[in-house]
Amino acid sequence: MTIFDEKKIDCHNHIFDPARFPYRADTAYRPSMQEIGTAAQFAHVMDACGVQHALLVGPTSGYGTDNRCMLDALGSYGTRFKGIAVVDHNASREDMIEMKRAGVVGAAFNPAMLGVDAMRDADALFNILADLDMFAQIQVTGDQLVALEPLIERTATRILIDHCGRPDMAAGMKQRGFQTLLRLADTDRIVVKISGLQKFSQLEYPYEDAQTFATQLLSTFGPDRCVWGSDWPFLRSPVRIDYAPLLTLVERLIPDDDERRRVLWDTPRRLFGFEACATR
Repeated sequence: MTIFDEKKIDCHNHIFDPARFPYRADTAYRPSMQEIGTAAQFAHVMDACGVQHALLVGPTSGYGTDNRCMLDALGSYGTRFKGIAVVDHNASREDMIEMKRAGVVGAAFNPAMLGVDAMRDADALFNILADLDMFAQIQVTGDQLVALEPLIERTATRILIDHCGRPDMAAGMKQRGFQTLLRLADTDRIVVKISGLQKFSQLEYPYEDAQTFATQLLSTFGPDRCVWGSDWPFLRSPVRIDYAPLLTLVERLIPDDDERRRVLWDTPRRLFGFEACATR
């Protein structure tokens, strides 16, 4: 049996369908051509690679706080998808309850694109997410996590860290941002996405330099607080990326069958509610 036969949940990906859901006029980046990936197209990729479920992430590019495209996918594909929405920091508790009813399990924050200052007024939303047992998904880069550690520590929100924290390869394992992430493993409400190696590696596939950081995170957080994501359909990639090689890379990163099952299946089912879906 290969990884293509194993049960899997892809925990980081995006849906773009500008023909049905036009991009916002004020978006800074408009995905086009091969970057466009509809829910139907993604479902075909999942079927071909043996992926049962996916956690759809509302993208900052194209849509921002317009979640209609993602919500349409959640409504059209039943229990196959859950979602992470992009919302304004002044979103109300009622807004988030409505999102949760639609299959949304958290809200995304993107200081990697918007800067750390964009998180200054996030406390209220973090507290709403904590009250509703939803996640705050945070994408950082370099040492940004150092500035955000106080926010994480003074709130009770469950945290998803995108793309291994996107460390700076040139700065090595001792860089402050990555060390902060490793230290946060002492907080049991922190979960790391083993994803996006192609975003921060300085090498071509299989991203040998980034593998070192991913392996350390897997060892420090353990398979019960790590999940995997593809980042399909690979926005702004300067080179071609395909889904299947990313899956075979998971076998290299997690050679133990039991640990790999927990990262790919058991842990995301438990964290995001796919467990209930799978038993229906």
